[in-house]
Amino acid sequence: MKPQDDVCLCFHVPLVKVRTYLARENPPVASLISECLGAGTGCGWCVPYLKELHNQHQSGQLPTIEGSAADYAEGRLKFNKSGTRDKPESQ
Repeated sequence: MKPQDDVCLCFHVPLVKVRTYLARENPPVASLISECLGAGTGCGWCVPYLKELHNQHQSGQLPTIEGSAADYAEGRLKFNKSGTRDKPESQ
């Protein structure tokens, strides 16, 4: 994903906002990312991704999500219809 692509599609929170929040606030747990414009508090699709971004940040990596924004949005549509994910959730 590109930095300007939305991670939280419900509240239109782009990756760059999440990165900035992580760098500025250094939250001890991923759930605090919800303080960043409500990310992760809508449909729940982005929660595993937010957890992974938090893990990447905690390990000193630049938080990123592989793949295109179109693939990400398509995965959310499938999730909203079925309630299941193609990939297992992150820890």
